[in-house]
Amino acid sequence: MEVPMKNVLKVMLALVLACSLTGAVFATGASDDGAKKVAGVVFQEDQFMKLLQLGYQDVAEAAGFEFYPGNTNGDAAKEAELLNTYLTQGYAGVAISPISEKASVKVLKDAATDGLLVGISNHTFMDQPFITGAFTSDNYDLGSTVGKVAAAYIAENMNGEAKIAILQYKSLLPEQSSARSSGFLDQLKDLPGIEVVTDQDAWMQDKAIAVGGDIITAYGDELDIIFAANEGGTIGATMAVKNSGQDIKVFGFDGSEQMVQLLKDDADILQAVIAQDPYNIGVKTMETVVKAAMGEDISDTQGTSFIVPGVLLERANPAGLDAFVTDLKSKMGN
Repeated sequence: MEVPMKNVLKVMLALVLACSLTGAVFATGASDDGAKKVAGVVFQEDQFMKLLQLGYQDVAEAAGFEFYPGNTNGDAAKEAELLNTYLTQGYAGVAISPISEKASVKVLKDAATDGLLVGISNHTFMDQPFITGAFTSDNYDLGSTVGKVAAAYIAENMNGEAKIAILQYKSLLPEQSSARSSGFLDQLKDLPGIEVVTDQDAWMQDKAIAVGGDIITAYGDELDIIFAANEGGTIGATMAVKNSGQDIKVFGFDGSEQMVQLLKDDADILQAVIAQDPYNIGVKTMETVVKAAMGEDISDTQGTSFIVPGVLLERANPAGLDAFVTDLKSKMGN
C-alpha cells in the first residue's frame, strides 16, 4: 500500500527532531501537568496561512508537543492577547507570522523576555537576538520575478505600453505589500509606455472583486494590466475581469489549486503568479522553536533571518502547474 506523502514527511521530521541534544540555549516552558505545548499563529485565513500553520503543526506533533493553532485576524490587540495567554498557560513557545515587522517587535520581545520561545515566519526581523529564527520570502525579489514575466508579456503583446492598476494590502502589512509592488513595478521601468492609473488596497477576495470591478468601470478599455500583491487580491481581480468581459491581463501572488485553475482557464486572464513556500517556512520556523524547547543548540538560527525561495507559476508552463499541484496535495495529505 502506498504511504501518503504527508505521513512520510512526518516520519522524516520526527527522525530529525529526535537527534541527541547538544546543549541548552533557552529554558523550556511547560504547562503545570508537564506537557509541552507550542502554538502556531497566523494573521488571516487563506491557503498560504493554512499551509504555514500545517508546517508548524507537523513539526510540533512529530516532536511530541501539543500543538495549538491561533489566528490574530490582523488585530494587534489579539496578537498581544494570544502571547499573554501562552505565557500564563505555560506554553514552551510560539511560531508566529506577526502582523507587522515593526509594530509587533515590542510585544514579541516582551513575551520572549518573560520566557516564551518565539520563532518568526513571513518577516525578516533583522538584528533581533530574542528570536529562535526567522524564515520568510524575499518580497521584493518575488515581486521582481513576476514583474519580469509581465514586462516580457507587455513588450511582446502590447508594444511595451500598458496602463496598470495595482491592488495591494498596505494598510494591513505595509512593509511586505510595498516591497512586492515595488519589485513588480521596477521591472517595467525600461518599457516605453507604462502608466500606473490607480493603486488601491484590496487583499480579501470579495473586496478585490468589488474594487477591481470599480476600477474596470472607471478606466474601461484603457486598462491593460492588473497586478495584485496577494492571493485574495489576485483571485478577486481575475474574477472581476472575467465578470467584465474585457481583455485585461492579471499578474499576481501566491499559489493554490484555485490559482492553477485560473492560470489554465480558457478565459486567458491570469498570466503568472509567484508562489511562496509557506509549508516549509512553517516547518523551518517551528523547528527552531522545538529545538530550543528541547534544549538543543540553535546558535546557527538564533536572531538570524533566512530566505525561503518561491516558485514561479505561468500559464505558459502547464507542466510546472501540474507539478505544483501534485506537490501541494502531498503536503495537504490529499
